[in-house]
Amino acid sequence: MRNDKENLIVSKTLSFSIKIIKFCEVLEFNRKFVIANQLLRAGTSIGANVWEAQNAESKVDFIHKIKIAAKEADEVSYWLKLCALSESYPQPEQSIIEELAQIIRILSRIISSSKMNK
Repeated sequence: MRNDKENLIVSKTLSFSIKIIKFCEVLEFNRKFVIANQLLRAGTSIGANVWEAQNAESKVDFIHKIKIAAKEADEVSYWLKLCALSESYPQPEQSIIEELAQIIRILSRIISSSKMNK
């Protein structure tokens, strides 16, 4: 059963998903549909996997879901970097890049501390 108390990584990934949706709308407006689709899927998947991890069946299942979220975050980093390096693409705001870096750090800490407490 989901714990309703404030959870930092859940809050951050929900907020990040909204920012990704908005940036993908900008990409779509500029007819950059392929990257928008890839970024939307990976960017919202981070939060979806973190959300799902809150109801994990076991510690192993929890770690697995958080690792998937971390992999998706790494993929988002790639798509944002590609946009930043492509002259004809809208540039992602620095705040979204910084927020992603923070999420990646938090996910890494969750993974390492969860492994130690197995």
